[in-house]
Amino acid sequence: MRYFLDTEFNGLGGELMSLALVPEHGDQEFYIVLPLPSPLHPWVAKHVVPYLNNVPPGHDCAPVSRLAAAEQLAEFLAGDLDPLILADWPDDIALFCALLVTGEGEMAPVGTLRFELIRSPGFSTAAISKVPHNALHDARALRDFMTHWEV
Repeated sequence: MRYFLDTEFNGLGGELMSLALVPEHGDQEFYIVLPLPSPLHPWVAKHVVPYLNNVPPGHDCAPVSRLAAAEQLAEFLAGDLDPLILADWPDDIALFCALLVTGEGEMAPVGTLRFELIRSPGFSTAAISKVPHNALHDARALRDFMTHWEV
């Protein structure tokens, strides 16, 4: 199954704040929010933080620890033997992989994962996402755009 990935983070090279995976088919989505870093980048404080909890009912927006987030992510992917994670920005993949590291020499119990960095000419979360700078809505927008673009 293909999953579309988006993250929100605290400015260039900053800490992960939220992560979403949206499957190509079905409605089982993954969305987590981590505790806010301090200090917050001013742009992030204005354009991202107000929208972290702006998700449909059924998605828990309570911040979870990195360890809990990694465990929940591994559990979410456990039923898929060949997940392909697609992202349109390199930091999304880097932050996803960093989240899987749970300790020195340890990682969340995931199976084999494949990643694809996709170039998406014409895609703009600011123009297409229902709630720009919210990882869940942005991942949905990327999925919808890629599904229509590939046809």
